[in-house]
Amino acid sequence: MPAATRTITAFLDGEDSPDISNPIHSTAVAAEYGFRAALVGGVTVYGWCVPTFIELLGEDWLDTGWVEVNFRRPVYPGDEMTVTATLDGGVAAFEMTKAADERCLWGSAGLGQADWLAELVIPERRVAEPRPGSLPRLTLAEAPVGQDLRPMPVPHSAAEASDYASRLQRDEHPRWHGDSPRAHPGWLAARMTPMIHHSYDYKPAIHTRSRIQHLARASAGQLFTVTGHMVRAFDGKGHHYSEVDGSILAEDGTEVARIRHTTIFRPAKRV
Repeated sequence: MPAATRTITAFLDGEDSPDISNPIHSTAVAAEYGFRAALVGGVTVYGWCVPTFIELLGEDWLDTGWVEVNFRRPVYPGDEMTVTATLDGGVAAFEMTKAADERCLWGSAGLGQADWLAELVIPERRVAEPRPGSLPRLTLAEAPVGQDLRPMPVPHSAAEASDYASRLQRDEHPRWHGDSPRAHPGWLAARMTPMIHHSYDYKPAIHTRSRIQHLARASAGQLFTVTGHMVRAFDGKGHHYSEVDGSILAEDGTEVARIRHTTIFRPAKRV
C-alpha cells in the first residue's frame, strides 16, 4: 500500500508564558494540570501531518478533502515526532508517534465528502460581529447548547499565510507562499478556538478532536468569517467538554470549510 512519512522535532508554537490566551501552552500552568512541560498546540501538530495527506491524496485534498483527527497524548517541545500515513481503498489512515512508539494522535483522511458531513450543523448567524468589551464565563451549566455563537471576522493576508507556513509548519512549499498563497489547513483548523473566545471567556483548554471538511479553495489575502454552533457540552471524567460545529466563509460568502471542534474547556487537575 502507498505510504508517506514525515519527521519533525516538536517546538512550542508561541510564547511560554502563563499570560497567553490559552496558558496550558505554558510550562507553569501545564504543570498545575499534571503535565511535565508546556503542551504544543494540537492544531499545529495536526498541521505537521498535512504534507503526508497531500502526497497520498493529491492537491485536490486541500479543496475537496476531509480529515478526522484524534488527539490522545501530549506533545512537548523537543519531542521527535514521526507521522506515518498509509493509503488503502482511497482513505489515508495516519498516526503520529514519538519515542517508544507512543501514539500522540491518529485519524483518517480522504477525498470528496466525508460520511459524517451531514451530521455537522451549519450555523445560521453568518455576518461577522464585533467582540464586546466583556464576555461571560463558559460553564457547563450555562453553555449555550443548541445556539449559534458570535461570528468572528478574521483577516488573513498573504504575508501572514507565508509566515504561518514557515514559522509554525516548517513548510516552504510554494503553495503557501508568494502573491496568492493558500491558507494552510492547520491555520483553518485553528480558527475554531478564537471563534469560541469571541463569545465566551475560558481557559485553560485542551483540544481533543476535529472533523474537518474542505469545501473550496481557501486563498489568503482576504477577510474570512468564522461561524459556530454549540452542539453539546458534557462532563467526561471530571473534564468539561464542548463540541462546536463551525463554518469558515470566504469574503464572497463561499463556505471553504466545515469543522466539528471538540475541546476540554475546563480541565480537571491531575497529580
